[in-house]
Amino acid sequence: MSRKDRSNSGQGYSDRNVGNRKPIPTFLIVCEGKKTERYYFESFPVSTRPEVEIIGAGCETIAVVNKALELMKDKSFDRVWCVFDRDPSRDKTAQRFNNALQLAKKENIDVAYSNECFEIWYLLHFHFYNTAIPRRDYGKMLTALLDVKYEKNSEDVYKLLEDNQPKAIKHAKKLLASYEPHNPESDNPVTTVHLLVEELNKYIR
Repeated sequence: MSRKDRSNSGQGYSDRNVGNRKPIPTFLIVCEGKKTERYYFESFPVSTRPEVEIIGAGCETIAVVNKALELMKDKSFDRVWCVFDRDPSRDKTAQRFNNALQLAKKENIDVAYSNECFEIWYLLHFHFYNTAIPRRDYGKMLTALLDVKYEKNSEDVYKLLEDNQPKAIKHAKKLLASYEPHNPESDNPVTTVHLLVEELNKYIR
């Protein structure tokens, strides 16, 4: 899928139905990675519409939330999401991750987080996993499951996984519910990416 520049997109919420298409709120989705997460969400059918703006920030945790806040100063959005990981190898303490969650909550920003990395969402398209997986193993596991070499910045992952998305949502919900009480910094593996996926899916048809 070709990627487009959305810097001038986001024309605002329309109260008018176009054919049978449901009008959607304006979305801002700010992703930690410059490519991996952005390419995935840009592949959603709804993401071709001007109401959806997706940014690959190239920064982590609280910096992603601050980037969203910066963009919100220039334009109003109905839905704002941040997508980032809890990466123990990079984030030596949990403080920045926890601060990011707290700041997002304060500013009414939704978060799709993963512990330890976004690829746990991909793996859940195939099986239910409830034990921690070293980050170095995600790629080779996905290569075996996809039957093609997994490339982290591939633009094709959404299409490769699309048919199994309902299974991934089911697995992600089950995994999240298995932690009681929830402790995002230490729950591993876990992801809330399914919450954003479900939100976007509301407006595909």
